[in-house]
Amino acid sequence: MKSKKYFVLLVVALMSAILVACGGGNDDSGANADANDTDSENQNESAEVEGNENAELEGSVVIDGSGTVYPLMAILAEEYMINEQEGVSVEVSRAGTGAGFQRFLAENGTDFNNASREIKEEEQQLADELGMEVKELKVALDGLTFVINPENDWATELTQEDVVQMFLADGGIEKWSDINPDFPDTEVNRYGPNENHGTYEFFFDEVLEKQDLVDSVNLQQDYSTLVNLIAEDPNGIAFFGFGYYVNNQDKLQAVSIDFGEGAVAPSLDTIGEEADYAPFTRPVFTYLNVDNAKSKPEVLDFAKYVMNHINDFAGETGFAPIPDEEVQGFIDYLEGL
Repeated sequence: MKSKKYFVLLVVALMSAILVACGGGNDDSGANADANDTDSENQNESAEVEGNENAELEGSVVIDGSGTVYPLMAILAEEYMINEQEGVSVEVSRAGTGAGFQRFLAENGTDFNNASREIKEEEQQLADELGMEVKELKVALDGLTFVINPENDWATELTQEDVVQMFLADGGIEKWSDINPDFPDTEVNRYGPNENHGTYEFFFDEVLEKQDLVDSVNLQQDYSTLVNLIAEDPNGIAFFGFGYYVNNQDKLQAVSIDFGEGAVAPSLDTIGEEADYAPFTRPVFTYLNVDNAKSKPEVLDFAKYVMNHINDFAGETGFAPIPDEEVQGFIDYLEGL
């Protein structure tokens, strides 16, 4: 009887030990499960972060302004939408620098304004009044180009003084023969972009030094109209950005300008701040609404794309590139937003 009692107690003790061992195993499994759950959550969070960084963007980017800068920004927009972000719509218009600033410096205005001149003091003041942070991004160098009809074989080379006097109200030039008696005794027909364009303002401010233009000058809003007018007028001469000449060489010829050391033809090699065509060289810009760049990822992403690829496309659209160190400075700024 006593031995049977001891046997029962021994069985109970063994069972208790087994249960404790099993219980301990369950506790370890629970801890491991918790750890595995935590690791899984961390991995999921990492995957989500990585996915957000590489996610396709959606939305729209709205750009207006300079007709001169338009071809460059248009090709960048097209490349961006095709090769970078198919879900982002980039709209590029060309109202002209001044008219573009009016759209840009407004409540719910455009994201960028292309400009063939620097922002004016009164425009910057308006931005300040609106509480808008604006960043100037220099994108290329352009050469103010004078163009004539292909049939014009007498005015292929002119001096800087010739083209200035030709467009001045008191320049004393009515006929081509007033410039050179060997030229035809026919009236000079002058054309150019109107006051909405930064090219007009650059010409008026820097080339004519704010002297009045001749009354007979035909000023147009659309650059394609200017191209067609010269293409149809053997006695015409017009001014605009080098890119519009490059894209219409079958209809126009460029005038080589003598700045005092021999005639220089505008080209990607001669256009530059220290190059031979320097007196008629100017920087062109796009202005960024920094507040929009901070609140709309697609705007900032497009700005970065522009500055990372600007020199790749400048030459294709008739612009000389800006120095790489200047480009990198803008990229660093954008990366810091």
